Amino acid sequence: MRSILLSGGSGKRLWPLSNDARSKQFLKVLRSPSGDLESMVQRVWRQMNESGLASQTLIATSLSQVEILTSQLGEEVQLVVEPERRDTFPAIALAASYLYSVESVSLSETVAVLPVDPFVEKEFFETLCTLPEMMEKSGADMALMGVIPTYPSEKYGYIIPARDKESSDMSTEEYIHVAKFQEKPCESDAALMIEQNALWNCGVFAFKLGYLINLLIEMELPIQYDEMLKQYGRLQKISFDYKIVEQAKKVIALPYNGFWKDLGTWNTLTEEMDTTVVGKGWITSDTQNTHLVNELNIPVAILGLSDVVVAVSPDGILVSDKESSPRIKEILKNEDQRPMYEERRWGCYRVLDHTRNEAGGEVLTKRICITAGKNLSYQYHLLRNEVWTVASGEGELILNGESRKIGEGDTVVIDKSMLHSVRAITELEIIEVQIGTQLIEEDIVRVSTEWKDIVQTYVRHV
Repeated sequence: MRSILLSGGSGKRLWPLSNDARSKQFLKVLRSPSGDLESMVQRVWRQMNESGLASQTLIATSLSQVEILTSQLGEEVQLVVEPERRDTFPAIALAASYLYSVESVSLSETVAVLPVDPFVEKEFFETLCTLPEMMEKSGADMALMGVIPTYPSEKYGYIIPARDKESSDMSTEEYIHVAKFQEKPCESDAALMIEQNALWNCGVFAFKLGYLINLLIEMELPIQYDEMLKQYGRLQKISFDYKIVEQAKKVIALPYNGFWKDLGTWNTLTEEMDTTVVGKGWITSDTQNTHLVNELNIPVAILGLSDVVVAVSPDGILVSDKESSPRIKEILKNEDQRPMYEERRWGCYRVLDHTRNEAGGEVLTKRICITAGKNLSYQYHLLRNEVWTVASGEGELILNGESRKIGEGDTVVIDKSMLHSVRAITELEIIEVQIGTQLIEEDIVRVSTEWKDIVQTYVRHV
């Protein structure tokens, strides 16, 4: 079996920690078995490794998440990157074309697709591993996993079983035949569905690779990966559920009777946090069920407020009653603020200040932290000049083909079009001041990424 993890979304329901560059799955607020904080994607990837699935798994993602995925999971993680965001059907079609034409995966191979951020235990992956066997037994076009509900929730979609079997104990069934799907119902309708043995739809499904490849051929879409990339913009923006799953003739679902939770809102996420304070701050003892997550280096105090979440980041501050916290998505639906914090493959940066003058010029100040042994790409800018001041650490700078060591207190002036890169010898912290007319992350022309190639190809040796 091959697996595809879907990593997308902006996670606005977990604002201000999540944004377009750092979706909810990348927030390090969960506790790992070793006692360190880990993100949802790190947790799932660790579980995939423990289940022996990671080596046969690729992650379908957008360009904006490549750096943070590499930073959190390592260079060895296999990525299929969308040229642009177009929903789950195009993303899965792209990944399938990669498996078929690049990796030469057999058309008879089962492909399982799942979200990158389910909060589950190992039994979930044990059930996942039975999907190929159940597809063979049933002869189904599609096989889903469905969670046996514990209460009539309005937050989830439901898988409605066909009435060919009457069973009061879904956990004894290997699989059920699916009659239809129901999007998030009201509580009373959900209760009626549960009486009909409906399952929560947890977004996990499987198919034979050949099934999807043949459908792409019928749709006159490319099945070669390179051609799919070129034509990606003409693929319909639609979910895989609507385009493929709900149109399939024979669909089964495997009932999963284990722990499963969607940590997509502050009230559900804080239920799984083992500490009430992350970062600098205090909560007084006369509060109950209150959480503080603070990413800034300034203290936050919460006094006498119960059932509240306070989240603080460079992007903003949220103070909310927990039950009301999902409403933040409504407030932010027209907001288009640039991310103020990003994780990259080489480390991270935080925006400290951003100002515009009356003449239209901009000044942006960042604190850049580069992990020891990592480097920035060899690059230049078209719209801005930069001034670097080394706050701490030691690094090797390459500027227009000249190499030199830099350390605490050193200043580097980088004008437009000057090629530059730096590698951290020890953890390196740089205060970067950008000056220009349009200060955007896209103003980067990368010439080379690997340090060895940069040194061998671009450094002038005397």
